[in-house]
Amino acid sequence: MRVRKSRAALRGEHSQRKRRRRFRADRRPIPRAAVPSFFTLMNLFCGFLAITQIHEGQFDYACYMIVLAGFFDLMDGMTARLANAQSVFGVELDSLSDIVSFGVAPSYLVYVFGLREFGIFGLIVSALPALCGAVRLARFNVAYDGGITDYFEGLPTPAQALCLVALVLNVNDGGDLYQFSLVDSTMLIPIVFVLSTLMVSNVPFDSLPRPTASYIRAHPRKSLLYLLAGVFILVFRQLGLLIALGTYVAACLGRALYRVARAVVETPE
Repeated sequence: MRVRKSRAALRGEHSQRKRRRRFRADRRPIPRAAVPSFFTLMNLFCGFLAITQIHEGQFDYACYMIVLAGFFDLMDGMTARLANAQSVFGVELDSLSDIVSFGVAPSYLVYVFGLREFGIFGLIVSALPALCGAVRLARFNVAYDGGITDYFEGLPTPAQALCLVALVLNVNDGGDLYQFSLVDSTMLIPIVFVLSTLMVSNVPFDSLPRPTASYIRAHPRKSLLYLLAGVFILVFRQLGLLIALGTYVAACLGRALYRVARAVVETPE
């Protein structure tokens, strides 16, 4: 009897240890990459919603979905750096989401909104954001070494998409830009072409400032300018977004042209 009791007791203790291990396993913390990946997937989901709204003719809702996708794209990068959860998987997932939200969705938006009136030519031009965005993201992934830089080589895909979104919002709103009807003119064609070309160019574009005390101390003017731009967008909404993004693209492009011209002038004969 004593042997049987000891064996039963051993089996009971063994099962209790298994239950405790299972309970501890269930209480393990969420992997660090889970939160950034969640924001990345929400970015992709917003891109999908934007495409559905474009199909329904709800251009304003589609534009706001792309803006929301940009917010989630910003959040996944910030959370990945804060949690030290940057990985090759996260970079690839982010690029796959970006090509939908900031490549395919803006291409479909400009095609349905204004470029389908130009037939096959409008179809080809409207495909440029998606095509050049894919090339730009692939080039970024190949060159990415895990470091954080203050500049991007080429116009970032979210900035390109938000430029088109801001333009569509202002024209569709019937405000001051309503006189420049995208359907009745070829205004949109050169804009799409220039923005798409800038994505695959070697022009350096500033990255967003990091919300850390050390970065603000190292770049006080840049941080202040971006803060003022954010306030300007909140006050003037779509018009503020258009002006802020236009200033950003023009300033970075003008700086690059100035450096090229200066290098040519200073080069000895």
